[in-house]
Amino acid sequence: MVKVSVLYPNKDGARFDHAYYRDKHMPLVQQRLGSACLYYTVDKGLAGGGPGAPAPFVGMCHIYCDSADAFQKAFAPHAEEILGDIPNYTDLQPTIQISEVVVDRG
Repeated sequence: MVKVSVLYPNKDGARFDHAYYRDKHMPLVQQRLGSACLYYTVDKGLAGGGPGAPAPFVGMCHIYCDSADAFQKAFAPHAEEILGDIPNYTDLQPTIQISEVVVDRG
């Protein structure tokens, strides 16, 4: 299994609409990916590692799929629509990482 992580850096003055991301964007992504999306999670950054430190990321999602190939094949036909929705909730540029999940629900 792989995890596709989309992370939005926490930058002063940036806009990020958590409600839109949670209630509209991610359900859109799940619908377009279909069965390739096993499940997903959405995180809202609260704090960094040290006392009083800001969260390094304002928000993120993790999309779980059987393989990177399965994700890419499901995402490609809808990439323009999904990426085109980003300005509706943020002005940030996300960082994307695909990882192999080696432990799930440890």
